[in-house]
Amino acid sequence: MHRATLLLCLLAALAAASCNRPDATAVSAAVPSDGGSLKGDFGPPQGEPIKAVLTSPPQVPPATNRTTPAKVIVELEVIEKEMPISEGVSYMFWTFGGTVPGSFIRVRQGDTVEFHLKNSPSSKMPHNIDLHGVTGPGGGAASSFTAPGHQSQFTFKALNAGLYIYHCATAPVGMHVANGMYGLILIEPPGGLPKVDREYYVMQGDFYTTGKYREKGLQPFDMQKAIDERPTYVLFNGSEGSLTGDKALAGKTGETMRLYVGNGGPNLVSSFHVIGEIFDKVWFEGGARFQENVQTTLIPAGGAAMMDFHVEVPGSYVLVDHSIFRAFNKGALAILKVEGPENKAIYSGKEVDEVYLGDRAQPNLAAVTAATKSATGGALTIDEQVKAGQALFAGTCSTCHQANGAGLAGVFPPLAKSDFLAANPKRAIDVVLGGLTGPVKVNGQDYNSVMPPMSQLNDDEIANILTYVLGNWGNPGGKITKAEVAERRKAKSAVAATGR
Repeated sequence: MHRATLLLCLLAALAAASCNRPDATAVSAAVPSDGGSLKGDFGPPQGEPIKAVLTSPPQVPPATNRTTPAKVIVELEVIEKEMPISEGVSYMFWTFGGTVPGSFIRVRQGDTVEFHLKNSPSSKMPHNIDLHGVTGPGGGAASSFTAPGHQSQFTFKALNAGLYIYHCATAPVGMHVANGMYGLILIEPPGGLPKVDREYYVMQGDFYTTGKYREKGLQPFDMQKAIDERPTYVLFNGSEGSLTGDKALAGKTGETMRLYVGNGGPNLVSSFHVIGEIFDKVWFEGGARFQENVQTTLIPAGGAAMMDFHVEVPGSYVLVDHSIFRAFNKGALAILKVEGPENKAIYSGKEVDEVYLGDRAQPNLAAVTAATKSATGGALTIDEQVKAGQALFAGTCSTCHQANGAGLAGVFPPLAKSDFLAANPKRAIDVVLGGLTGPVKVNGQDYNSVMPPMSQLNDDEIANILTYVLGNWGNPGGKITKAEVAERRKAKSAVAATGR
C-alpha cells in the first residue's frame, strides 16, 4: 500500500512537470527564422550590376554593405598549376583562381549572381563548378562544364544565407576535389553579419601523393590512396606551412576575430580547434544558428563553419585538426600571431614553446627547400645539409634531446659530445630508422628509455638531421648521405620481410 502511494505521488509530480514544461513546438517557433529559400527572394536586382570582389586565401572580401538585392557578376578562372605542397615538394594542383582553396566569393541573400567560369587554355582537363549555395540541379555543375580555353555562364539567385562550399564536379569528382578544386561562397543575411575587427579564410583538405609525407620532388596524385582514404597530407590552405612563420595570421589583443573555415575533403571530417582559445560563437555547418563557448567544432567534408572569438592575451595560437596526428605529422597546422600588452590577470604563462610548434615555430623552412634544390642538381654541400638538418631537428628531436643536444639527465641520452655516436656514426641511421629500446650507455651514464622509429622522416631528412648532429656540440663531424640512409632502410626492410 505504501509503495502504491509513493508511485501515485511520483506520477502526479511528473504530470505536473510536463504541464509546466514549454511545448517543444512553441520553443521552436519562438526562435526567429529567416524562412530559408521561401523568404530569400527580395525581388529583382536594383541598380547597376556589381562586379564581385574576389580574394585569395586567407583574405576575405569586404562586407557587401547593401540593403537591396543586386546583380553581381562573378568571374572565376580554372588554372592547373604546379605549386609547393611542402618544402621541396611540389604537386600539380587544379585550382579555382590559381590558389588552393579557390577565391572567396561574397554576396548578399537575394542577389542575382551571373557566374562566368573560364578554363585556362593551358589546362589539360575540362572542369565545372558545383556551388552548395545554389538552388538548382547540380548546383550549377551541369550549366558550367567547360573545356580548356572556353568559358561558360549561368545565373542563379542566392536564396539561402550561409557559408557554402563550392567545388568541381567533373568526373572523376573525387580526383578533381582532391587536387584542390574547392572554395567558399558567403551569402550574407539581409542585415549583414555582426562586425568584427578581422576576418580570415581557412580551408582544410586531404591530399594523396604517390610518395610518402615530405618525399621531395614533384609528387603525382595517387588514386588508390584516395579511394582507401589514406592521405599523405592534411593541410590548411593547400600547403604545409601556408599559415605559419612569416605567413601566419595576425591579430592584436582586444580584437574580435572571425574565421570562415571550410573543409574541401574529399574524405576526412575536420575536428577544428584553436589551441589556447575558446570560440565565443560558432555558426555550425555554416548556417543561421550559432552555438556559444565551443572548444572544438566538427566540419564535415563539403561543409563549413563560421566562428568568432575575442583575443585577450598575446602569443601564438595554433589552429589544428584535433585528430592530432594530422596536425603534427600530416601538416594540418596554422598559427595566429597576436601582439599586444600582456594581461597577467587573465593568463600569467609564457609564450608558447617552440618545441610545441615543432619545425613550424621557425620563420620558414627555406633551408630545407635550398638543400632540396641543391640535391636535385647534384651540388648539395655539407653546409646546406647542416642548415636543413638544424631546422628539421628543431621540430623532430629537440623535445627529448633538447635544442643544445644535452638530453635530459637519466631519461634521454645526450647527443652532444656523444661517445655512442663517435664510436660508430653510421649506426645512428639504424637508430633513427628502427628506434632504440632498452639499456644503453652514453658518456658513462646508463639510460633505459624508448625512442620510437622516426618512420615519418624521409631519407634526405634523416641524412640532413644526422649530418647536423655529427657536426655540432663537440661531435666528430662527418656526413651522412641520402643514399646511405636508403641502403640501410632497404636492408632493414629485407630483414623484416624474411623474418631473419
